[in-house]
Amino acid sequence: MTTTTLITAMVIGILGLALGIVTGYFLRKQIAQAKANSIEAIAEKRLMEIKNKEKDLLLQAKEQSIKIIDDAKKEENERRNEIRTLQQRVEKRENMFDQKLMEFEERKTKLQGKVDEIKLIKERIDKAKEEVFEKLQTVAGYTKEQAMEELFCRLEEEAGEELLSKKLKLDRINSDQIDIDARELIITAMQRTASNHASETTSTSVPLPNDEMKGRIIGKDGRNIKTIEKLTGCEIIIDETPDMLLVSGFSPIRRRVCSIAINKLIKDGRIQPAKIEETIEEAKKELALDIKKAGDEALHKLGIIGIDPKLISIVGRLKYRTSYGQNVLNHSIETAYLSALIAEELGLDVALAKKAGFFHDIGKSVDQESQGTHPEIGYTILKKFGLDEEVGKAALEHHESNPSTIMARIVQVADAISASREGARRDTYEEYVARLEELENTAKDFPGVEKVYAIQAGREIRVFVTPSEIDDYQAYNLAKDIARKIEGELQYPGEIKVTLVRETRIIEYAR
Repeated sequence: MTTTTLITAMVIGILGLALGIVTGYFLRKQIAQAKANSIEAIAEKRLMEIKNKEKDLLLQAKEQSIKIIDDAKKEENERRNEIRTLQQRVEKRENMFDQKLMEFEERKTKLQGKVDEIKLIKERIDKAKEEVFEKLQTVAGYTKEQAMEELFCRLEEEAGEELLSKKLKLDRINSDQIDIDARELIITAMQRTASNHASETTSTSVPLPNDEMKGRIIGKDGRNIKTIEKLTGCEIIIDETPDMLLVSGFSPIRRRVCSIAINKLIKDGRIQPAKIEETIEEAKKELALDIKKAGDEALHKLGIIGIDPKLISIVGRLKYRTSYGQNVLNHSIETAYLSALIAEELGLDVALAKKAGFFHDIGKSVDQESQGTHPEIGYTILKKFGLDEEVGKAALEHHESNPSTIMARIVQVADAISASREGARRDTYEEYVARLEELENTAKDFPGVEKVYAIQAGREIRVFVTPSEIDDYQAYNLAKDIARKIEGELQYPGEIKVTLVRETRIIEYAR
């Protein structure tokens, strides 16, 4: 290949390349132009759509605004009409008020004229009255004050008997109603708390496994039984009753110590003086724990809290104290319930009444070891332990005829209900007969008394007097004197009714 051919080939190649480039350029330009025309068409179409939507929105907004403006104008017209109507009503009312005011003014003027006229008439009447009084005083010879006094005296004389009769009738009605209400209240309280809790009075029975044990308890030459009696202060009665012995003593606490010790000795089997002394000490400790437990249980049962532990132990001692065969701790619990029920019916402090009722006989727990009556001892104990004054007063005054506080009166009533109701206390036959004889003899000592009968288990006595010696007034005073003497000399639960009978019988015969 020559150089010329090579150059020619190169030139042709270059020209071909240049032609390809030019051709490609124009083709690309045409393609780009076609694409550009297509995009512009789309854009123009989109633009036209947007303009159309804008026109529609503008039209809708214009229509909405026109509608809003029309509604606002319509509402404004309605408000204007309402305001106009209200204004007319207000103007009408103002006119009515003005008219009424004018009428009131006219009536006021007329009434003022009538008042002035009445004042003149009243002055004339007062003047006429004065003239009449002066003429009456001149004719009768009495002043106004003297005439009124004379008139009142006559009225008082004429109406005195009638007024007294009405007063007695009202007093009787009120007294009867009060008696009915009090009876219902007390019966309700009794029914809600009634229980039987009579206890052993002076002796406690101790069962034995066999009769051979009696000899072991007596011991050689009676040394065992003497040791027991000396250390406990009780008397041990061993008779022919099979498998049984009796521990006799006035103090229930000592009897309880003795019975516990004997039971322990029987279980242990070693019965001799040294062991007896040791066992009795153990029995005393066991009883002390039982007393504390009894006090805790009683207070817990009643819901009374905040009591000193020493006072709780004193309370527990009441478990082993009796009064006319009635257990004093059970009696105190019952009195607390009754006091609370009565206080609730009367609208008083129920918690205070319950506490006052429970502690009213606290003095009986140590009355055998202290000087003074059990109310005085109880008041001292309660005051020492810082209980409420009303609680102390209830303990001090629950046996008095006229207690100073309402709480003491409530406790007195509750104590009487608990002590005197049927089933609460138990006497032996001998004690019962002796108590009735003592009651009858107390009333027989008065002059003019013919016969005396104790009835209703000693809750009432009927006193028959000689009518020739005792008149009605003396009979009234004699009944009071008998009641006072019974209160001063005898001890009894509840109250005793004194019924004095003065009967005059006149007998004549027709022949």
